[in-house]
Amino acid sequence: MDSTAVDRFDTDRFEAGRNRLASLAYRLLGSATDAEDAVQDAFLHWQAADRRRIEVPEAWLTKVVTHLCLDRLRSARTRRERSVGAWLPEPLLDGDALLGPAETAEQRESVSLAVLTLMERLSPHERAVYVLREAFSYGHAEIAEILDITESASQQHLHRARRRVTDPRRGGDADPAAARRIVEEFLAAASSGRTERLVALLTDDATALSDGAGGLAAKLVRYDTPRRIAAVVRAGFTPTPAKRRLAGGTPAIHYAVVNGAPALLFVLGDQVIGAVTFDIAGDRIATVRGIAAPARLARLADRWRRHEPEPPLVTRW
Repeated sequence: MDSTAVDRFDTDRFEAGRNRLASLAYRLLGSATDAEDAVQDAFLHWQAADRRRIEVPEAWLTKVVTHLCLDRLRSARTRRERSVGAWLPEPLLDGDALLGPAETAEQRESVSLAVLTLMERLSPHERAVYVLREAFSYGHAEIAEILDITESASQQHLHRARRRVTDPRRGGDADPAAARRIVEEFLAAASSGRTERLVALLTDDATALSDGAGGLAAKLVRYDTPRRIAAVVRAGFTPTPAKRRLAGGTPAIHYAVVNGAPALLFVLGDQVIGAVTFDIAGDRIATVRGIAAPARLARLADRWRRHEPEPPLVTRW
C-alpha cells in the first residue's frame, strides 16, 4: 500500500470514530464549538503520530481527546469565562450526533443540560472520570490508563463526582408525553397571563436562568421563587411591538426536545432566535432556562434548518 493510500486509510479510520470522540468532548466541555475544535486538534495529533506504533486507535484517540479537553478546562480563558456566572451549556437539538450514546438512563442523563451545568462543580479529573464511566462505560482500569492515574484514584474521583452532581430536583427520566403536556400547559398559562397556574406548574424550589435576551446581561439572571419565576415568565411570554421589533418579526413557537428534555423554540423564518428549556421533576417543572445568545444557539439553529418540524404550538407570537 503506497503512502497516499495509507494516509487515506488512516483518515478513514479517524473519521469512523469522529462522532464518538465529538460526543465525548461535548460532554466534557459543554460546548459544541469547543468540542469540534478539540476533535480537530486530535486529528492533527493523529496525522503527526507514528500510526504504525498505535495498537488500538480508539483507545489512543480517546486518551488524546480527553487530555485536550482537560487542557481546555484548566485554561485561564475557560476559568475566566465560567467564573463570572455567564456560562450555560450549549443546547443541542434531539438527534444531533454530538449527543452520542443514549441507550441507558446514565448516558441520557450525562448529556442533559442539568448535569452539564452541575458538572461545573467538578474538578477536570472528576469530570473526565464521571463522563468516561457514566456515558461510555469504561472500567476504572481503562480510565486510569486514559488519565494516567491509579484505579483507586479513578474510583475516588467517581464517588466525589456522583455526590456533587446529585440534585434531587432533577428527578428521573420523565415520560415524554407527560413532559410535553406539562410544557404545553406552561405555554398556555404564560401566554394567557395566568400567574397562579404557572406557580402551580413549578416545584416549590424551582429556579429560572436567563442569558439576558441574547447576551445583553453581563451575567446570567437567576430567579429562585415560583411566584417570581411566574411573573418573569408571564412578562417574557407577552408579545409587544418592542419585542417584535427586537426579534425582527413575529416568531412562531415550536415544541422540541433539546438535550433529551422538553423545550420551546422561538423560530423566525428558519432561524431559531430563542429557546426555553425545562427540567421536569415528577409532574412539575424544576428548572427553566431562557437562551437567546446567537453564539449559544448557533449549532441548534443550524440543525433546525435541516429539520422537518411539526406544526408550531403558536403560529405567530
